Parts: sequence; C-alpha cells; structure tokens
Amino acid sequence: MVAGRYVLLDQVGSGGMGSVWRAWDERTRRHVALKVLGQHSSALLARFVREQAVRIRHPHVVAPHGWAAEDDLVVLAMELVPGGSVADLLREHGSLDAGTVGLMCEQLLLGLSAVHGAGLVHRDVKPANLLLEATGDGPPHLRLGDFGVAAPIADRRFTTVPGAIGTDGYMAPEQARGAPPEPTQDLYAVGRVVLEMVTGLPPARQGTIPSHPLRPLVERLLVADPEQRLATADAALRLLRRLPVPDAAGPPVPDRLGPPPRGRRTPGGEVDWPAWAAVAGLVAVVAGCLCVLLGWSP
Repeated sequence: MVAGRYVLLDQVGSGGMGSVWRAWDERTRRHVALKVLGQHSSALLARFVREQAVRIRHPHVVAPHGWAAEDDLVVLAMELVPGGSVADLLREHGSLDAGTVGLMCEQLLLGLSAVHGAGLVHRDVKPANLLLEATGDGPPHLRLGDFGVAAPIADRRFTTVPGAIGTDGYMAPEQARGAPPEPTQDLYAVGRVVLEMVTGLPPARQGTIPSHPLRPLVERLLVADPEQRLATADAALRLLRRLPVPDAAGPPVPDRLGPPPRGRRTPGGEVDWPAWAAVAGLVAVVAGCLCVLLGWSP
C-alpha cells in the first residue's frame, strides 16, 4: 500500500524515470497505472514536477490524474492502457497497412491538438510513447502518453543550448539546436512516426518518402524550415482527411497485461476465499502424506 491508497500488484514496464506498475486505487475502486519514481536526481524530480502538473482529459491522451509520496517512494497515477505501444506493434509486425497508419495518425493529431490547446508542447512524440488500448480485432485506439519533458509553448526556461530535449531521430532540426518549444516540433515528430509506421524503419534508416496515400502529409510535416511546416495539428488533420486513405486492416491489438494477480486479498480488502480453500486443501493433502510416511495414525 502506497500513501494509504494504492496497492501495487505487478510491474508492467520500466523507463527512464523508474518503473510502471499495475495498482489498485482504493479511493476510486479501479485499476490504474502507477509510475514509481526511481532514484531522485534533480533532473528526475524536475521531470516529475512537470509531468504531475499536466491535467489533460482527452480520449487520445494519457496524462496523470494524481500523485502520492510516502517516505522515499514517489508515484504518479494514470489510466491503465493494456495494449502495449506502437513500438510493440512495429517490432512484431513491421510496416503497417495504410488504413491503420492513417487512423492512428488521425488519433495522434487529435491528441496533440488537445495538448497544444492546453498550451503545452509534448517534445517526445515517438512510437514508445504512443500507447494502445487492447481492442483485439477491432480498430486501434491510440493514446499519447509520457509528459515528462513537456513544456509550455515558447518557454525558454525549458530550453538548453546547445543541448536538446527529446529523442534523437524524432526531434525537429530546430529542436535539436535547442530552440524554444513550439507545436510544429511535435508535428515534425509525427511525420517521423508516420514514416516509421509506413516503412517499418526507424528514423536513422529512413530514406526518401515512398509513394503512399499518406505521402503528401508526411512531406508537409518533415519540412526542415518550421516556417514552411504545417503550423497546427488541426491543419494536419484537415490535410489527412482529404487524402484517399483506405479503411484500417491492420494487426490485432491484444491485452498485453492479462488479468491482475490475485493475492491473499482481492482489491478492496475482501478475502479471496477460493484461494484460501485451495491452500487449505493442499495443506491437508501434504499432512496426509506425512502421516502415511511416518506411520502416524489419526
């Protein structure tokens, strides 16, 4: 139990800030994802402070909805998204069909429109941060997560020069040079992600943009000059919706987490009587075997 509220159940991931756990929230009575902060360096604490301050509610965004601290343990709580990430999908299936790429691109742009509308730049749009609901054979449902390096638009306090904040390959050229945060930097990253979904190749191995229904959009997103790049997520959405993109026919998105583990007590504190009955039965069998082996009589 963390802070009298969150019951840690099983670890479901890890990242630069620490580990991610499936947990039971005693207050809301539902499962959540809990990001557990690792060793508290000043940089990690700064990322934590930024991320916990993000409060965006949108079907295609996963942002923190609470945080807690107890002794040396600091955690962020957010919705549990069990279908893995776009990075998992690409690792398992390679390039994706045009319809699936178009649908996920639309969902990503809708999420970014909400993020930019809240006055923030994500600054780390990449396949590993694009989470997927477990939709099975249904259409994918993408959600943008990990706001650890998000920053207010054009806020120079969150800029390092000549360093860069983001992930190599997905950063816009001006972002890599340490420019102040702007929404067009996220849009450049969208272009890299879409090209990766189309070709199955990471940015370091991407060449020219192939002939594809989404090529006009990718070309407008990957313009090196930010003044010539598509300026807003809404403008990118309008262009995307004019393109002849077929229906999605991509791979299924399974539940990668499975059912939560069961312990001595089920979430909410109720005793797991079937589990206890099984344990009691096993104890009785073992006791009976010992009696036979040792020649004891009841």
